[in-house]
Amino acid sequence: MTSPEFLFTLLGAGALGAAVLPRLVARMPLSLPLVFLVCGVGLELLPLPMPELDPVGDRAWVEHITEICVVISLMGAGLALNRPFGRRSWRATWRQLGVTMPLTIAAVGFLAWGVLGWAPAAALLLAAVLAPTDPVLASEVRVGAPTDSEHDEDEVRFTLTSEAGLNDGLAFPFVMAAVALAAAAGGRVTGGGIAHWVLVDVLYKGAVGVLAGLAVGALLGWLFFRAGWRAMRLSEHREGFVAIGATFLTYGVTELLHGYGFVAVFVTACRIRAAERAHGFHTVLHDFVEQVERLLTAGLLFLLGVFVAQGGLAPLTWQGALVGVLLLLVVRPLTGWVAQLGTPAGPRERLVIAFFGIRGIGSLFYLAYALGSPGFDVPAGQLWAVVTFTVLVSVVLHGVSATPVISRLDRLRLHRARSGDAGRDPDEDTVAGERL
Repeated sequence: MTSPEFLFTLLGAGALGAAVLPRLVARMPLSLPLVFLVCGVGLELLPLPMPELDPVGDRAWVEHITEICVVISLMGAGLALNRPFGRRSWRATWRQLGVTMPLTIAAVGFLAWGVLGWAPAAALLLAAVLAPTDPVLASEVRVGAPTDSEHDEDEVRFTLTSEAGLNDGLAFPFVMAAVALAAAAGGRVTGGGIAHWVLVDVLYKGAVGVLAGLAVGALLGWLFFRAGWRAMRLSEHREGFVAIGATFLTYGVTELLHGYGFVAVFVTACRIRAAERAHGFHTVLHDFVEQVERLLTAGLLFLLGVFVAQGGLAPLTWQGALVGVLLLLVVRPLTGWVAQLGTPAGPRERLVIAFFGIRGIGSLFYLAYALGSPGFDVPAGQLWAVVTFTVLVSVVLHGVSATPVISRLDRLRLHRARSGDAGRDPDEDTVAGERL
């Protein structure tokens, strides 16, 4: 049995490691999640009293812990984006959401049905669970801290960050479709069921998520920056923890209205960002959220490593592993490349955007959430094994490649910008605007 004293020791060491490790691995082909994943595996292999992890038996705990991590990461992503919302300026994002995401769901669903031999409900569930991307697990591919400029974000970082900010919520209708299909008698699809899904799970819940996010974001933007009573104008007090309050308030209100809270949190963050783009309070909010997010992500990846070392992948078949590998190396790169044709990104940038379809905490949340409903006719342990394997491969593959690939793009942009400016040092906006 794991003692409380040992757990306190792990928590303290993990928190200090989350503070120190990012600087130690900053220029190495490693990511913080990868390091903590390896630490989890390593500590479990030592003769230490590690806790026994069972995501099937402890499904509710897994759902809520991953849920908190996702909503906090969504607030951080929205606060970091400098580029104003727009149809043309976010064109690459819309392509990823409207082309890459549905094509990925269709392809993975077909693979789960054809290769794994799963029933349609389970196949759709796996496809929906693995649909969201998560650049939290490779910080090099997401935008940095908020700045005053609206044009200093390169197309790769902006697209991957904004895509993940929205597709974490847009996967919900497909998860709900899988749950409804599993609950249907004999797995039959009826006209009434499709109408309910379109009207409620797609239109109503999606609209509530967007509208609630806009409303709460407008209210908080006024409160932070324009409230007439100075004590209420929170930007003047520079307390970063109010970002957590904004996150939970938005999420809670939206869920009470039966909307998609993930969508609302990201929209709220973008709305707060738009309220006063040049204010330094955005950096305070973002930095606090990033620290909390880093702690939660490190802890979850450590536990994932422990789970793997305890035999979490034992139910995995070679067919399940094949589906995960095909998603990461074939499906996402192909669909991501097709979606980016005609966007401002250059050929190299399109390739990088297509490749870095990182799977992570969002997939773990959706699986835990969906398994609260019965009827999938696939052992829960097998579902967990396939999803865990896919996340594991993504953490390793993308964590090792992110630093050298993104650094290479940054050097090429800087070189091209200098060549076009007679060798002088260009500003950040000019560098970010170079297309490769």
